[in-house]
Amino acid sequence: MSNLKEPKLIAGNANKPLAQNIARRMSMHRGKSIGLVDARVERFNDQEIFVEVYENVRGEDMFIIQPTSNPANDNLMELLIMSDALRRSSASRITAVIPYFGYARQDRRTKARTPISAKLVANMLVEAGIERVLTLDLHATQIQGFFDIPVDNLYASPIFALDIKHQFAGSLEDVMVVSPDVGGVARARELAKRINAPLSIVDKRREKPGEVAEMTVIGNVEGKKCIIVDDMCDTAGTLCKGAEILMEHGASEVHAYISHGVLSGPAVERITNSVMKSLVITDSIQPTEAVLATPNIRILPTAPMFAQAILNIWNGTSVSSLFETETLDPIYEGQFKS
Repeated sequence: MSNLKEPKLIAGNANKPLAQNIARRMSMHRGKSIGLVDARVERFNDQEIFVEVYENVRGEDMFIIQPTSNPANDNLMELLIMSDALRRSSASRITAVIPYFGYARQDRRTKARTPISAKLVANMLVEAGIERVLTLDLHATQIQGFFDIPVDNLYASPIFALDIKHQFAGSLEDVMVVSPDVGGVARARELAKRINAPLSIVDKRREKPGEVAEMTVIGNVEGKKCIIVDDMCDTAGTLCKGAEILMEHGASEVHAYISHGVLSGPAVERITNSVMKSLVITDSIQPTEAVLATPNIRILPTAPMFAQAILNIWNGTSVSSLFETETLDPIYEGQFKS
């Protein structure tokens, strides 16, 4: 066990409810109260970010909980400035818990004279004094290589598998996992293996970025309960179109399991009017009121997994053990039991 007294949590403004839930779960595991460090993260009139930590953090093992979701730039700057404040306050170690890693889609140069913004963000985090990163379902796993510090990338698929086995109990033989594109096959295959289901692919061809010209279903989905799995859903245009194509090819119903519900622009309206029976997302990004009010959107909690991962990092024990159902199921305390 770490020779440090207790792990300490601090949160920015990006997803306070998730941070509070993580603290609550850690308190249950530790048998003692673990709260968020008392601090203020505010803005001056010109929108400059100011951070003040009210508690002594000298020599402490600090965990900053801050997804870099919309507004991405504000939340990223909050994370960087909080890290700088903790470093200058002599914290022993600073771990950034980033449930949603913004700028992850810019992980390579797609054409001339474009940036690799994910690498730039990685450099900024390290320069700010962050010594470890804990995140969930990176858009591209190679982003871990952009850092010269340890990066623990958790996966939502074990939670999805538990939920699918619960929701489709008695009809799992009719379930088919669908990758929304060729690039997501590895993610879909991982989930399919966990629930022992067949795999299909929706192959899409784009005329230009953001517009899908043609979709083709690879695999027989007739009579199947199709589950589209992906790491993020932004405007939901491609997702809803993919659901329509699957229904046209004979699927009995379509559901989607998405790690990060970005859900910007017309996404909520599209999902509400979609042929999809349900969209399941995690709480890695704080849901808006519109998302919470949408009847066919469900939200799965990630706090139990993040709380255990933080404790494992603090204890110096395995984080990858959380990828196993045998480890994860007890952490969720029978939430997915019939």
